[in-house]
Amino acid sequence: MKLTVRHVTRYRFEEPVRGVVQSLRLWPSDCASQKIQSWSVETEGALRGAQFRDSARDCTELASWRGPLEELSVVVTGMVETTDQSGVLREHREKVPPSAYLRQTRPIAVDNALRDLSETALKGLTSASDLDRAHALSGAVADAIAYVPGETRAHTTAAEALHGGSGVCQDHAHALIAVAHVADIPARYVTGYLHSDESGAGHEASHAWAELFVPTLGWVGFDAANRCCPDERYIRLGSGFDAQDAAPIRGVVQGSSPEEHLEVEVVVTAGQQQQQ
Repeated sequence: MKLTVRHVTRYRFEEPVRGVVQSLRLWPSDCASQKIQSWSVETEGALRGAQFRDSARDCTELASWRGPLEELSVVVTGMVETTDQSGVLREHREKVPPSAYLRQTRPIAVDNALRDLSETALKGLTSASDLDRAHALSGAVADAIAYVPGETRAHTTAAEALHGGSGVCQDHAHALIAVAHVADIPARYVTGYLHSDESGAGHEASHAWAELFVPTLGWVGFDAANRCCPDERYIRLGSGFDAQDAAPIRGVVQGSSPEEHLEVEVVVTAGQQQQQ
């Protein structure tokens, strides 16, 4: 499938600021499931720094704007040819050992409820394959947290989402990472894009899911929000310990901190179909 992406992020400030510095992680990597046909990240008026790939093979570039500045935008456009690899991340060479992704952070910290969810999901699966155990954990998270936009916030933790019983893809990914850690399975947060047809209406095109490490296969993606593994509808951008660590855009404002207004528009198209 050939997917075309347009992703626009706009920041507006109530009062001019002295400057803004951002870390951009907006470049997908070539791997078995996706081949980049074209990709552009535009930052009008910005001074661009050197681009580098980290040990997880995620691409980062710094951009800075000098003020006085009242607004700025980051515009991503590109085309990617995708193939279904059943969620398995193949031909993505990285140097980080899987065990590094057993680290706990605040958004994925385990409480008693998450521990119980993990243990209940894996009850009776002692002799099951690692892949079957991973699927069981993803299914348990999908059952425990209903997909309901607007019920959680950017800083909602996995424990809070589970307690509330609802959330969005970020909450499903955080919860799945947490219950995987209970089972001593390395897991990480993944950001990207999702093209949805009519059967997938209601899910935003900017998306997140989790990858669990299965020794016989390597990293395998699980989208608990959609009860599936990533297929040809998905474009993978990058990964991290949690949503903040994997964020495609992170930045700081120099000088005073006036009220900030953020607008994000993501459109992913395939042929004549479109998701906004």
